[in-house]
Amino acid sequence: MKTSRVLIAAFGLLASTSFVQAAEVALPPFYQGLAAISPDQSLGTVVAKEAVATQIPGAEAWRIAYVSSDAMERKTLSSALVIAPTADMPASGRPIVAWAHGTTGIAQNCGPSQVFDPAQDLNEYNLIGGTSWTDFGIPAATQFIKDGYVLVATDYQGLGAGGIHQYANAATNARDLINAARAVGSMGLSGSNRKVIANGWSQGGGAVIAAASLNDYIAAKGTAFDGVDFVGFVSLAPQDVEVLIPAAAESDEAAAEKVINGLAQSFSDNVFNFTHYAMAMWAMPAAYPELQLTDIFTEDGAKTLTEVFTKKCMHAGADTLSFNFGETYKTLLKPQASNAQAWVKRLRDASVAKEPPIAPVVIYYGNKDVTNPPIMGQLYQAQKCAIGGNVARVQLPGDQNHFTTPPASEPLYVPWVEDRFAGKPVENGCPAQ
Repeated sequence: MKTSRVLIAAFGLLASTSFVQAAEVALPPFYQGLAAISPDQSLGTVVAKEAVATQIPGAEAWRIAYVSSDAMERKTLSSALVIAPTADMPASGRPIVAWAHGTTGIAQNCGPSQVFDPAQDLNEYNLIGGTSWTDFGIPAATQFIKDGYVLVATDYQGLGAGGIHQYANAATNARDLINAARAVGSMGLSGSNRKVIANGWSQGGGAVIAAASLNDYIAAKGTAFDGVDFVGFVSLAPQDVEVLIPAAAESDEAAAEKVINGLAQSFSDNVFNFTHYAMAMWAMPAAYPELQLTDIFTEDGAKTLTEVFTKKCMHAGADTLSFNFGETYKTLLKPQASNAQAWVKRLRDASVAKEPPIAPVVIYYGNKDVTNPPIMGQLYQAQKCAIGGNVARVQLPGDQNHFTTPPASEPLYVPWVEDRFAGKPVENGCPAQ
């Protein structure tokens, strides 16, 4: 396989010093030329397509690249996996299920659609039966194809189509999710049907609840497939940092420093969770250039994390930090964050908008989840129900952790999805006052 040299854009770490993030990573042939394609086209426009084999009965699949935008409305390219039934198109068309994956990493070769045989049911690294170095596939894909839906799974921007991945920036990841649905429609795979359900886990769960509050973006005209109609949002163990930030933190530096330091403490209890946290903070300047990595990390820490994150995906990156730093991985962080108010503001901007969801939301969570604490979903529900949203939370039966949430929730959300596409009424999931 030919090796692609991917040059990731330069940005300033210090006012007096700048570093070039240059990483050499191997990409499959389909992805090698994507970074050179201009994204200056309508949202959802498919700019490249490649057929992919699948063992799902009655299905065909493709890798695609399509036009999206980030939280600052700058046009981007994202890649994705599409799976569709081979049966004749029904007169009513096919509804769309748009999947948003959990954490895979930041490097260009971390997109799930890049793996060998990607068009299958969700295949998790941490679970017995997982077959790869990463999570890939789409939950309930076999069942959804049988039900006659067309499926799309975004990789998000920066995971194969150029640019720096804005990891855990729910506002950006949500736009990739919405535009993935537009891309499927523009391919003619949904016919006249514009109904969409978003489904996502972890990082993708955050993208789903963020998408639910982007009504104006969803309703935008002049896209490659106008009129996408999101009828429901399924969020598995979502992250939502905004609900953890008190309002006073934006106007008081001491309060903001307390928030930033508190987030570091909360999400750095082990090297695995620290890797998630460090990737999220490392990715922020890609969206908001006024932020500096050395506001959060030491200078050596910023250099080290840049070297790791631009070359290695999630699990390999965590292993590298563990091997090289052992229990001292927190020394990559500054003892005290600086420019904290700016970071707090941008963490809010990167999270869920303060608007009610446009359709019912259901959150599934496990009682043993220590990766994305369920309190985030609880606070999100309270916030959105208070402004007229319909948000249900369902604790999964038994002892379920972050990684068992997708399989444990599947029997519950599959009929929920069927009911939403069928137009059946849904009870208000908000707690009684």
